[in-house]
Amino acid sequence: MVVAVDAMGGDNAPEVEVEGAVAAARRWDVPIVLVGDQGRLEAILARYDTAGLDVTVRHASEVVGMHDSPSDAVRKKKGSSIRVAFEMLQRGEVQAVVSAGNSGATMAVGMFVLKRIPGIDRPAIATILPNKKSQTVVLDSGANVDCKPFHLAQFATMGAVYAKFMFGKERPRVGVLSNGEEECKGNELSRGAHGLLKQSRLNYIGFVEGRDIFSGDVDVVVCDGFVGNVVLKVSEGLSEAVSDMLRQEIGRRFFAKLGYLLARPAFRAFRKKVDYAEYGGAPLLGIQGTGMICHGGSNARAIMNAIHMARESVSQRINERLVAQLGTEVCDGDAGAAGKGSC
Repeated sequence: MVVAVDAMGGDNAPEVEVEGAVAAARRWDVPIVLVGDQGRLEAILARYDTAGLDVTVRHASEVVGMHDSPSDAVRKKKGSSIRVAFEMLQRGEVQAVVSAGNSGATMAVGMFVLKRIPGIDRPAIATILPNKKSQTVVLDSGANVDCKPFHLAQFATMGAVYAKFMFGKERPRVGVLSNGEEECKGNELSRGAHGLLKQSRLNYIGFVEGRDIFSGDVDVVVCDGFVGNVVLKVSEGLSEAVSDMLRQEIGRRFFAKLGYLLARPAFRAFRKKVDYAEYGGAPLLGIQGTGMICHGGSNARAIMNAIHMARESVSQRINERLVAQLGTEVCDGDAGAAGKGSC
């Protein structure tokens, strides 16, 4: 199994991509191809002891920036590092792609090069958030800001497959994010998705609220990409703010400092649990291949863990199992009555 890393994407590229790739190769013995400016990547790679590690470089002449539009990434930058990485996946040279670059462009290029899984109208970014018991899969978290009810039903199917085989949840509980649990709540989109999912074979539990994402009582939460991205950014911001406020309060009080010394292992465990770098990346579900989208500000540990998550997704045959699940759960906006919102 070989993983291609878009080494030019992200705020801290390419240094963190190289460091994370070397760490992943050393820890999990996974072959990695760094895609990007060959001269620059080889110069950075030379700083590390790579003896016995299978880390190579594939040249790419262009970079997709954070301000490039997805359409420009597809049409105008055919030599970009993310395009080269996905084309390697299409040819079977690698089995997964990891990128911390422009998420919209990554999705657009991945969908253009690899195409969608049959039965999926739009790929979705599935973010893994910690809850009080384990993990919650939230999708879409940014790929599709304007959705129809059947898109959310498809997201639910993809999220349920991912939660089952990546996190061992035999019957993942699925909920639609809304402004209340009552059936009269929500908007046209959430109520339409609610109606579809009630008829599905998924373990659908109805509307859930934002607080339920962290309670551990729901395993998969579906929403459109606009709402999902807001949820993701608020969660990240809250985690950082809580950590900073605790540090400030502890620093102001002598006895609090003593208490911190005793509770330091608990604080470390908490910080690790809420750190996005522990999961590394969010899988791009719905394309015919394995792609992981990382936070633009990812550090080397996040890249390392994203490579591991990509490797596990391939090992668990997530795409094959998703195709099999779609054979029994049809939520296709182009097929017959499904275009009217049936499932």
